[in-house]
Amino acid sequence: MIKPITLRLCLISSFFFVLIFSCKNQKDDPSIKPEENRFTKVVLTEGMDEPMEMTFLPGRKILLVERKGAVKVFDENTGEMIEVGFVPVNTKYTNKEGIVREAEEGLMGVIADPNYEKNNWIYMYYADPDVPKHVLARWELKGNELINSSKKILLEVPTQREECCHTGGGMVFDKDGNLYLTTGNNTVNPREGTSNLDERPGHENSDDQRAPGNTNDLRGKILRIKPEPDGTYSIPKGNLFPVGMEKTRPEIYTMGHRNPWRPTLDSKTGFLYWGEVGPDAVTDSIWGPKGYDEFNQAKGPGFFGWPYFIGNNQAYVRHNHETNTYGEPYDVNNPVNESVNNTGLRELPPPIPAMIWYPYGVSEEFPMLGSSGRSATGGPVFRKADFKKEAPFVFPAYYEGKWLIVDFMRGWIMAVTMDNNGDYVSMERFLPNETFSSAIDMDFGPDGALYILEYGSAWFRGNPNSRIVKIEYNGGNRKPMVQASADKKAGAVPFTANLSSEGTLDYDSYDQGKLKYEWKIISDKGQQTLLKEKNPSFDFNEAGTYQVTLTVTDTKGEQNSAGFQIFAGNEPPQVKIDFSGNRTFYFGQSEIQYAVTVSDKEDGSTKDGKIKAEEVAITFDYVPSGFDPIEIASKQSGAETMAVLNIGKNLIEGSDCKSCHQYDKSSIGPSYSAVAEKYPKTASNIDYLVDKILNGGSGVWGDHGMSAHPELSASDAKRMVDFILSMNEVKPTVTPLPLSGSIKPKIPEGEDGQGGFLLRASYSDKGAGQIASLSGVDFVALKNPFVDPQSAELRKGVNLLTTPSINFFMVGDRSHIGFKSFDLSGVEAINLYVNVSPRNGAVGGHIEVRLGSPEGQIIGQSQKMEPLNQGFRRPPAGVNIIQWRRENTPKAEIKIDKTSGLQDVFFIFRNPEAGKEDILMSISEIQFSNIITQD
Repeated sequence: MIKPITLRLCLISSFFFVLIFSCKNQKDDPSIKPEENRFTKVVLTEGMDEPMEMTFLPGRKILLVERKGAVKVFDENTGEMIEVGFVPVNTKYTNKEGIVREAEEGLMGVIADPNYEKNNWIYMYYADPDVPKHVLARWELKGNELINSSKKILLEVPTQREECCHTGGGMVFDKDGNLYLTTGNNTVNPREGTSNLDERPGHENSDDQRAPGNTNDLRGKILRIKPEPDGTYSIPKGNLFPVGMEKTRPEIYTMGHRNPWRPTLDSKTGFLYWGEVGPDAVTDSIWGPKGYDEFNQAKGPGFFGWPYFIGNNQAYVRHNHETNTYGEPYDVNNPVNESVNNTGLRELPPPIPAMIWYPYGVSEEFPMLGSSGRSATGGPVFRKADFKKEAPFVFPAYYEGKWLIVDFMRGWIMAVTMDNNGDYVSMERFLPNETFSSAIDMDFGPDGALYILEYGSAWFRGNPNSRIVKIEYNGGNRKPMVQASADKKAGAVPFTANLSSEGTLDYDSYDQGKLKYEWKIISDKGQQTLLKEKNPSFDFNEAGTYQVTLTVTDTKGEQNSAGFQIFAGNEPPQVKIDFSGNRTFYFGQSEIQYAVTVSDKEDGSTKDGKIKAEEVAITFDYVPSGFDPIEIASKQSGAETMAVLNIGKNLIEGSDCKSCHQYDKSSIGPSYSAVAEKYPKTASNIDYLVDKILNGGSGVWGDHGMSAHPELSASDAKRMVDFILSMNEVKPTVTPLPLSGSIKPKIPEGEDGQGGFLLRASYSDKGAGQIASLSGVDFVALKNPFVDPQSAELRKGVNLLTTPSINFFMVGDRSHIGFKSFDLSGVEAINLYVNVSPRNGAVGGHIEVRLGSPEGQIIGQSQKMEPLNQGFRRPPAGVNIIQWRRENTPKAEIKIDKTSGLQDVFFIFRNPEAGKEDILMSISEIQFSNIITQD
């Protein structure tokens, strides 16, 4: 019962706020799900080389390891990634045929000691470079240096290197300083995609009874040890087997694992959680159940079933590989290990079923998990008490006690709710509009944010899209999100610019429609103008550089700003490339014709000869596959640098400077070469020489004085100085092309020919008075006609499968991908390389090509692609892998209606009979075909 005085205070409080039902703090009510827009996804860094696991260091630093052996620290304060050490590791295995292949092992895991601030200890789990074994060792990391002499080996796990795969390597400490380490089964994947139960001589690596099901082997386990200060370890009480028990290893906490990934501990209950990667079987069969991935929970030590049981203790069938006969399913009530390869106990503990289990197809028990490739990673259990009060991004009470899980391939994060006993209740998608592909590790940082380490698109190589992402939560008032722009940011005076705040918003409902806008326009002379309108216009009547800043204030006084510069007094140059043929794809033509024209209001044009050919940078380059030619087009090239310097040279040639100076010989004044030698190219020297040109001087090179040149602008004088000081530098090797002509495309030696070409023209004008130079650029980026579906800007129903090769899964009827601004001139057919594999539960369908939108004009349609069980095949040694893949992948062939010009192109995947979670097919490439040219 509420006491009268308390009730009175509640009523008084409610007078000042909207009607409330209690005095309960509504800001962090565990029953209220937070709005998705309270979470901000921040990309911290990208482009790592196979990142494996991360751990947090003091001072907002993240320690991570890469599979090939690099140890790196990312500093959130500076945004820098620093390599602090390197661990020599093995990354290969040699099979029975003597073929060397990539293994999954290498530098597999890392964790900082709980007392790192005092002892600087870190632990890493790696594959020894010489001996087949996995090693857990401790090092000191002081500052940004891994102290190799401090290394102490704690634990070794003997392995084999005749077959791939599964290594584990995840680590977590509990509150008592005990270290948990996951180890993989180190076993070959059986062809039938089921369990590993082959007891024949010579097939030991195909028998998981010799490791995960063996109480006397450390593989296929989660180990629990207590690291000691001297570099050894002790056995904590409460493991699966006591110290000294015959045919057991006391380090084992849980056993019966195939490939356990990232472990975590619930700090309140002590329960252990992890993701478990299962086998590949698509359907139930004579061998036993289909393959399942699992998310598991251990409330204490135990046996988790592999290789005899999977999922919710579904049993495999006894299989005599010698006679290829089958017996009864293994007895879940009496599990025994009778393998000839077993060195441990015969009778095993009762198996513990998985908490969550799911196949390639849609799970009947957990349909929210969807379908397609699977690789259960794991994730943390959220407890608010784990964070300091000042931590800025701590999640709300709604997630208290929930387990956040991520799948490496499917890209979702699920929040799993459990009851007071830790038993499963439900799950829901966390941030359903975001995708977290290739998440190989995930944990909360000291600041309360959720950090995700993303491996990238493809195995065994560095990926440009590998990255560290953090999810920040804001539980209070949110600052406005400010966008500021203008329809014109440069021009000859006078001109009017229309300023726009379009895109500015505030997620707090009480701020909507009540934001205050203030535009501040400051000239380079210090003159300031304030405009209070949302989208004002402003007349620029005086030449100068103006800083324009929009500040938006919400009802709580929170502000945010965005800004840009406007250059008044100089009209930007116009550069145009006249180009015949398709402007998106290169179809193998032997020659390309082009012509470049440049016009500038102040400088003249190439047509009237006032802008000289050597002042225009025109280049034609091969762009290797994996690089964005449009991004490259935005960067300054060596030829452009030369063109800018040529402007300075031409200014010298057109002035009276030649009467006193020569390029490499002394005259009345010193040679330009001597000036360049005397004055290194520094900002102070440039300013000094600009002043000399403008104002004159004497006494440096002799008695003859240098005349002043007040008619020159400071910007022109600087161009002249830039040219002079560059004379002794090594010049770029790029040779600019003429204003018009014919180009013969050539693929550089050593390239695979899967890239494209970039024709780029740029001109930097001479400025106007004190106004800086402005640049104009035009380019033609010619893609390879074989397009990666991952480059699609618009997507619906896409699941990315990451394996040794990359596949794009299209899920559900009317799933689609779209590409912006493709030139279809001359394109007569489009071929999609697709795989409709029953292994992944694909049901097939046909493909439509539409323009403008997913509902736009249809210009072509493929035949129906039916399920085809090809099985997994490796390309033969020595063949061109790209060509082999194209020759051995089914094609959906689409002849399209004649179309020209730039179009937004959409591919719609249709099967009205498919369910929402059904995979239709996967795509590896899309070929735009110019049939006439190819014939």
